[in-house]
Amino acid sequence: MPNEIRNNSGSPVVADSGKKKWITCGILLLVNLLNYMDRYTIVGVMSRLQPFFNIDDKQKGLLQTVFIVFYMIFAPLFGYLGDRYNRKMLMLTGIVIWIMAVFASSFCTKDHFQYFMLCRGIVGIGEASYSTIAPTILSDLFVGGMRSRILMMFYFAIPVGSGLGFIGGSKIALWTESWQWGVRFSPIIGIACLLLMIFLLEEPVRGSCEGARQSGDNASFWEDVKYLLSVKSFCIVTVASTAGLFSIGAMSWWTPDFIKYSYGVTHKLAELPEDDKSSIDFIFGVITCCAGIAGVSIGSVVSRAWKDGTSIFRDYASEKADVYICALSMFIALPFLYCAIYFAGHSTNASLVLVFFAITSMCLNWAVNVDILMYVVVANRRATALAVQTMIGHMFGDAASPYLIGAISDGMKDDSESISSKFFALQTALYLPTFVLVLAGACYLIATFYVEEDRMEALFQMDCKFGNLISKPEKFFSAADNWMHQNATEDMDALIPIDGNDIEKLPSDDEDTEDITIRFDRNQRKSGGTDAPNGEENTAYLSDETDEWDVQKRDSDEEEVI
Repeated sequence: MPNEIRNNSGSPVVADSGKKKWITCGILLLVNLLNYMDRYTIVGVMSRLQPFFNIDDKQKGLLQTVFIVFYMIFAPLFGYLGDRYNRKMLMLTGIVIWIMAVFASSFCTKDHFQYFMLCRGIVGIGEASYSTIAPTILSDLFVGGMRSRILMMFYFAIPVGSGLGFIGGSKIALWTESWQWGVRFSPIIGIACLLLMIFLLEEPVRGSCEGARQSGDNASFWEDVKYLLSVKSFCIVTVASTAGLFSIGAMSWWTPDFIKYSYGVTHKLAELPEDDKSSIDFIFGVITCCAGIAGVSIGSVVSRAWKDGTSIFRDYASEKADVYICALSMFIALPFLYCAIYFAGHSTNASLVLVFFAITSMCLNWAVNVDILMYVVVANRRATALAVQTMIGHMFGDAASPYLIGAISDGMKDDSESISSKFFALQTALYLPTFVLVLAGACYLIATFYVEEDRMEALFQMDCKFGNLISKPEKFFSAADNWMHQNATEDMDALIPIDGNDIEKLPSDDEDTEDITIRFDRNQRKSGGTDAPNGEENTAYLSDETDEWDVQKRDSDEEEVI
């Protein structure tokens, strides 16, 4: 057996193995898909829902705002509990609340729109429990490149689930001639998912895949928040993702209606038939699914290749690749989105093509953004971190934008209530979220200055100590450096891995298990980064002259792990 990384207790760090983790992973992916399906079935049945309750655009946007307000209020609570108590039970509780609330909403009468809004808000409570906790379980099952790929699959659910929600809601409502059954189909599937979670899902130890094996966090919520505020890259990425959510929330809620109005204007229709509305919902759903799969896949694959220095990035490897990808996704989406809105009055088909590329671009960062959070925050505070980011993102992002765009649209319409009036009012309103993408991209670029330092600090604050350390000059820029200094030995080299490239995964006898190993030697003291002999192994160590981390090729005849 090759030399292994060991934690403080002397146990080797081995990734969780066997079929159980894949069953857990599959269940979480399925429930997340259903989560987003339910969120957007309302959009799919909106053409029937709006006349049923006799509501205007502002009230229609308020439906999403109420849902998100409940969601963002309860996300920090479930995040706090998820770092301390049984995560499986918390998710089960949330899903039961969600199923009951969706069923209840479908029985509201036309004179009780306020009760319907309340039920949609309670649905947000259930979804908050799942969305803040599930990614942390996946992060405890997988590490490194595999974690990135699993998160990529997990966040396929956003575009795919949204698209299926558009399609399923509109088609079932059309077939049954009832918006109520268009809403009810998702909780029926939810009952099956609930049973799978009860009998098959197992919760891993927090941080187990990184060698930390941490118990729940015993600190107060405000201590957690204070810690998160000290992580610069987390704070900046949160602002960036909030700006992105403002745009994405507005576009996902209003684009189906905008395309319908575009179709009516370009075909000079006074009223759009129900069959045409359903067809447009179907087309938009397919576009959302395909563009989302393409965007999430491309973003994750390119980010991994960029970090590893493979393919076209062979000479440009960078640990900042994740934040670069997130920034690019915002800047690339902007011109496509602007042109899609501008040309919608001339050609609906051209607008749909441009919408496809805009959605693809905006989806580049979904999985990558969460991956950043998972490695700059310690394992037993990740649920809280995700919850805080979710709360802020929704509070100032997609909770506000649907209502704001609806209010602007209502204010710009004339009294005719014609399709052309609705189209031009909504077209003008949608330019606002388009240009907010500039703020999102700029903040991601600012995060590149801090992400590497914060990643190292999180690694050292967890129970992951890879070897002995030499003394550094009395110049500390982080708690990670302070820890290294306190644990240094003067007579030994500092040889520790600093990125995923230096941690080699070697297969064990069990085909479902991968042993995470690191190899290094201390057959020659190194200072200054100038006299390392050639060899096979990439080794990272601290220069005691330059106060910098150097990665050099070193001879690997002697290997040892402390």
